Amino acid sequence: MDLNQLTAISPIDGRYRPKVAELAQYFSEYGWIKYRILIEIEYFIALCEQPLPQLAGFDKQLYPALRKIYEDFDEAKALEIKEIEKTTNHDIKAVEYFIKQQFAALGVQAQKEFVHFALTSQDINNTAIPLLLKDALTQYFEPALRKTVEKLTELAQKWQSIPMLARTHGQPASPTRVGKEIAVFVERLHRQIDLLKTIPYSAKFGGATGNFNAHHIAYPQIDWVIFANHFVRQLGLERSQLTTQIEHYDNLGALLDTLKRINTILIDLARDVWQYISLNYFKQKIKAGEVGSSAMPHKVNPIDFENAEGNLGIANALFEHLSAKLPISRLQRDLTDSTVLRNLGVPIAHTYLALEALQKGFQKLELNEAAIRADLEDNWVVVAEAIQTILRREGYPNPYEALKDLTRTNQTINQHTLQDFIQNLGVSEAIKAELRAISPFNYTGI
Repeated sequence: MDLNQLTAISPIDGRYRPKVAELAQYFSEYGWIKYRILIEIEYFIALCEQPLPQLAGFDKQLYPALRKIYEDFDEAKALEIKEIEKTTNHDIKAVEYFIKQQFAALGVQAQKEFVHFALTSQDINNTAIPLLLKDALTQYFEPALRKTVEKLTELAQKWQSIPMLARTHGQPASPTRVGKEIAVFVERLHRQIDLLKTIPYSAKFGGATGNFNAHHIAYPQIDWVIFANHFVRQLGLERSQLTTQIEHYDNLGALLDTLKRINTILIDLARDVWQYISLNYFKQKIKAGEVGSSAMPHKVNPIDFENAEGNLGIANALFEHLSAKLPISRLQRDLTDSTVLRNLGVPIAHTYLALEALQKGFQKLELNEAAIRADLEDNWVVVAEAIQTILRREGYPNPYEALKDLTRTNQTINQHTLQDFIQNLGVSEAIKAELRAISPFNYTGI
């Protein structure tokens, strides 16, 4: 079978391809090749700017044409590189040969051996990968996450004054407010987003084993550490100063762990909303033509929150493996990071799908205030905490035990039950009036 959306093994490139297609420019084979070319070209230009003696006379007017090699890169050119790779059996060497061909087409012959000069493959990979990851997260993931937080903020403000029965251990507990419970997730996400911004996108750039051996032997008069730091910084990355052949991935691991933590918060959110829907606190708007169940016509299932939870779970399983595996490499290098890194876009795509599902689910939500109020009315027992606390304040003997005896009997606890209890308390009329004013609807704290 030919590869297409129907025959793709991964649902990311099959069923869900239209929803994540924009990520392909970063995480696909095409995207990885393009970013490798970008690094090679910018490195060559940096050598010219140094300048190396052999590049001192290079025509700077050619810089735009050199940059066009990656700026105008397309799938046809990517296929050319894959053809070269069939011979080289080495992806970076295929990129190098392709660039030299492009140089020849531009009339750049004498200087072509300074393409990939003194580098190892990981100088390119470990600079291209953090750059494409940074671009993908900045251009697509972070805006989608911000949109989710903005929607949550909107709902928190919209429903900030709506009292709601809380549940701890699944049991009725001191009332809260709908908006406040949503705001909890807003604060949690903001803190993780702030943390995400503090993690550098680290690049490895230092030759075969990280010591600039080839650079230094060829041009010992150049401070290659300063050169590399400047080059990597110009790309918007931070250079790891001491490495083996590869980036040690500690900062990448921290970034992936933070993404995993964001996803865990979103899973918590999706499950809570799902539960509120099952309690009838939220209704879902019906979209014409949609089917909730193949057998039960009445059903409107909370599928968006279920889809989000599922995708976030898959993403976190991969984030967990990536962050745990990548910082480990035998001696100066083994190849296990290579095949693992090729999956970097998969958990990001699943997270991106989840954010879209959450947005879709939020748009359907309608608050069912009648159901929320009915639940509060059925649970006057939750104001027992308030009553016993005020009695403690007033020095009433054993107030906790008095409310415990009342509320754990088999009788139904309602407004009348509590009013009768308050009436028989040995406290002043002013305190009784204070206690009578408490209800599940106003006992919602700050």
